[in-house]
Order: sequence, then structure tokens, then C-alpha cells
Amino acid sequence: MTGKTLIALHGAQRDDIADLVTRRPVPGPGLEQVDPFLFLNHHGPQTYPPGNRGLPFGPHPHRGFETVTFIVEGELAHRDSAGHESIIRAGGVQWMTAGSGLIHAEVSPEDFQRTGGPMEILQLWVNLPGRLKMTPPRYVGVQANEIPAIPMDHGRAVVHLISGAWGGHHGPIPSLTGVFMTTLDLKAGGKAGFGSLAGRNIFLYVVRGAVKAGGGNIPAWNLAEFDLDGEVLEIEATQDAVVLFGHAEPIGEPVFTHGPFVMNTREEIVDAIRDYNAGLFDNVSA
Repeated sequence: MTGKTLIALHGAQRDDIADLVTRRPVPGPGLEQVDPFLFLNHHGPQTYPPGNRGLPFGPHPHRGFETVTFIVEGELAHRDSAGHESIIRAGGVQWMTAGSGLIHAEVSPEDFQRTGGPMEILQLWVNLPGRLKMTPPRYVGVQANEIPAIPMDHGRAVVHLISGAWGGHHGPIPSLTGVFMTTLDLKAGGKAGFGSLAGRNIFLYVVRGAVKAGGGNIPAWNLAEFDLDGEVLEIEATQDAVVLFGHAEPIGEPVFTHGPFVMNTREEIVDAIRDYNAGLFDNVSA
């Protein structure tokens, strides 16, 4: 079996939001998307003082894609117009299908604002194909203890399986489009291998530490771009590392974005803005 080949590295660009430390590897110079993965914001790591205002993501709309949020440290309160509400803590994940449209807020819980503490969060946008862009909204939130933590390489690697199947295990979040998603904890020298990757795009972002994969070294705060044809990929830590790793079949459709909306055409964006302004996102049925 042929291995995936590392083509390029894309460093995360600093783009703070108010007092929130933010880095973004995609979209960025030389990389518009890793179809169907559209966007990644890496917030933190940073420590909030007591009496802070927390995360600045008050109510805002989405349509046509999914947001997947990984809480590395700290906690996140979610509320949306389809009636979903939760607080997800460190190690947990929330997967929201905006679909036909909804309004949500992602803020820091009152306890965190009062006491402060460390915070680090990743948010990934995953595109939906045209046939699913108007699917009913959906939300799944899971805490760390609900995500299978699968040890390998004599415990030097742990695969936290979020969606998809691997090694006889299944992630707790079903993906509408067959997206495989994990986070990896790796000790220096630890290895994790993945197969059945031919024709699938890899999403590999190093949150902390450094790894080597596909014939090259990948330091922290870099997104790795791989070829489409390879069938297997081995990830080896060159120092203790945390990695966001997933893969998916490319959608291969036009992408037309405007702020919080991701559709296939300009006309569909106009429709989304019209529907939002008409209040159609305010109280939706999931």
C-alpha cells in the first residue's frame, strides 16, 4: 500500500478577535480549503483572569455547513434557536449541523467568567454537499468520558475517536457525510497509523508539539497538506504532541461563502440573507 505524501505546510496566521488569541491555518495564503474542510480557528492557549467577559461569540446565524468545536482546555456554553443547550468541558466536542439555518451562541459559562482559568478551543467548519445544505439543523455534544480513548503503541499514543470507525471502535457522533474525526495525544516517539485513505482528503493540524508524517516534519500551529492518492498514513511524534486528525471524501462542488453562510451559488447566499432577515432562523425545528 502506498503512503500519503506531505505536499506542503500551512502555518496558522495570527488574527486575534478582541482579547481572544486566535490563529487560522485555513483559509490562508496558498490554501483556500481542504475539501470538505473549510476553516479552522485555533483560540488560545491563554488564561483568563477572574471577572472576565469570556468568549465573544454571541448569537449569530449559520446555513449550509457544520461546525465542529473541540474544547482542549476550559469550557464552552452553547445555545441555539433549535432548542439545544449545553456546557461542554475540556476534552469534549460539539458537532452542530447548521443545515437549513439556525442562530447559535458560543460563550463562556458564568462560573468561568467569574473565576477565570485556562482556555483553548478549536473550531472547524465542515462543508455539506448541495443535497444536504438545507437539511434540518442538528446538534450533538459529548463530554470527554463519552469519547472512546483508544491506546496504541504501548500507550505512547491515544486516539480519541469522535466520528467514524477505527480498530473495532465507533465514535459517538454520526457524520452525515462520512467524515472521520479524532484528536490524538502522542508521547515523543509514539505512533498512530490510519488506512483506507485513498481518494480522501486529510486534515492534520498540530495543536501542540511536533510530528512527522508523509515524509516530512510538521511543527505546532501548522496544517499539513497531503496528496489525494495515498492509502495509508503513519503519524509519529518527534516531541509530545496533540493533533487534530480527520479525513473525508472531497465534495467537489462550487463553494460560495458570505460571512456565516456557505452555499454553492451567489443566489443561494442572497436567499440565506433574506431568510435570516425575515426571522426564519429564529425558532427552527431540529
